[in-house]
Amino acid sequence: MLVIEEATEADGEVVEAIARLLPLLSKSAPAPTRGQVSEVIDSPATTLFIARDGSGGPIIGTLTLAVFRIPTAVRAWIEDVIVAEEARGKGCGEALTVAAIEAARAAGAKTVELTSRPSREAANRLYRRIGFVERETNVYRYEVTQP
Repeated sequence: MLVIEEATEADGEVVEAIARLLPLLSKSAPAPTRGQVSEVIDSPATTLFIARDGSGGPIIGTLTLAVFRIPTAVRAWIEDVIVAEEARGKGCGEALTVAAIEAARAAGAKTVELTSRPSREAANRLYRRIGFVERETNVYRYEVTQP
């Protein structure tokens, strides 16, 4: 049985799970510290969802939802969707995404957006099946470095 929860504390289990799952998403991103995970959990703009394999089971997936107001509306953005390899194809990514959409709706968001690399074929199929529509837009990135 899959259980989706909002993380409420940056305890050792949540921090360890993110450190264990993060390499599945990014080979270069360092594991966040407990303080950084706490910032995500404590921010009013972000919600960290976790998926468990059963009630009290191990964390097998994470998703971060950001909800924010801009002049045109309240918007939401899904980031860092990660599902353990052994849990893929079993509805974990879908359950996390649906929970995030419901939270965004409850917060009054007009849209929910996300990006996914084309190479993540299963994830892209999932997002389309849920109802996400590919937009004709350019996504730009500016690397901000700290001195």
